[in-house]
Parts: sequence; structure tokens; C-alpha cells
Amino acid sequence: MNGFLKRLMDVFIGGAALLLLAPLMAVIALVIWLAMGIPVLFRHVRPGYKARPLVLLKFRTMNNLCDAQGRPLSDAERLTSLGKLLRRLSLDELPQLWNVLRGDMSLVGPRPLLMDYLERYSPEQARRHEVKPGITGWAQVNGRNALSWEQKFKRDVWYVDNQSLWIDLRIMVQTLSKALKRDGINQPGQATAEEFLGGRPPAAKQDRLEQKGVCPEGS
Repeated sequence: MNGFLKRLMDVFIGGAALLLLAPLMAVIALVIWLAMGIPVLFRHVRPGYKARPLVLLKFRTMNNLCDAQGRPLSDAERLTSLGKLLRRLSLDELPQLWNVLRGDMSLVGPRPLLMDYLERYSPEQARRHEVKPGITGWAQVNGRNALSWEQKFKRDVWYVDNQSLWIDLRIMVQTLSKALKRDGINQPGQATAEEFLGGRPPAAKQDRLEQKGVCPEGS
């Protein structure tokens, strides 16, 4: 796919969407501020194109609840009712339109995950970073969080190998349909998505949780 045309589409459609959705985003920001205080936005470093770090923007959906040792509680315990609604409607992702205009992200591409995951990918899975990450992608319109990690990554790599202007437009249209139907928001039994452990044993997840000693500013 021609990189210039993809960037042109990102700027044109992303800019138009940002202008049209600005009043809605202002209302969401106000409601979050009234319900949870500041910060309104959740900023998190994620790997972008060629795994270079970018600062991902999302509307905050979690509170700051921690245990007695100052460690954040589970996602399920910190996810607020307002946050559940925002995620169900995919409204928490709207600030990423700024990421698109800034050039960190594209409208369509593999979702930017966690920096910790970089060392856990197989060489084939790591190919998802050969394109810019997106607000939505092939995996998001073909199962989203209802997919296993392996299924997601296969779809991400398929997109890398087959991307085109037509596929991008198709994905954007399907994304609107999926958002209205609220399909695949969570992995089964999870508040959002289970941590990707790669080749690590299951106990590694608990080990990493026990290493966290500071409660986050907000999620």
C-alpha cells in the first residue's frame, strides 16, 4: 500500500473525525473529571512502528484503588461503571485520533500493546511492528478480545502482508458496525484482555504482579 496515500487518508479522515467528535469528547472528559477527578486522559508508552516507543492516549476508565502494600488492584476491581460503558462503546479510544494526526499511529493497523510484550513475541509475531499501529485493525473486526493472542497475531501479520487502501476502508466500516454491536469487547472471564505471557510459564504473571510496588496515577 502506498505510504503517502495511507498518510493522506489518516490526516483527512482522522482530522474530520476529530472535528466532528470534539463536542462528544469534551462531554466525556467532563464526565470523567466529575466522576473520577484527574487525570482525564490515560497516557501509556507503547511500541509503535519498528517497535519505537509512542505515548498512547485514551480516556481514563479505571480508578486508583490499591491494596495495603500500594500495589494496584486487578483490572476488574479498578474498572469503573463509567469505564465499562466507555469501553463497551469504544469511546475510550477517541483520543488516539491525536496520535493519528501526530503520525504516531494510523487509523488502521495492529493495536499497540505493551512494551513488556516485545521480548515475548516470536519472530513471526514481531512482524506486526512492520507497520504503524492503528486505532482499529484486522484482528479488531475479526474477533477483537474474544480471540486468543495467537489468533490476534496471525491476523495482525496477515494485515502486514495484505494491506491496501480497500482493506483499510473495509476495516473502518466494519469497525463502526462492531462498535454498535459491542462484539468481542472482553476475553472470556477477563475484564479486558488476559496478559500475553508468550513462552513464559503461568506463574510468571503472578511474579510480575508482585514486583509492582507503586499505584498508578490512573488508567
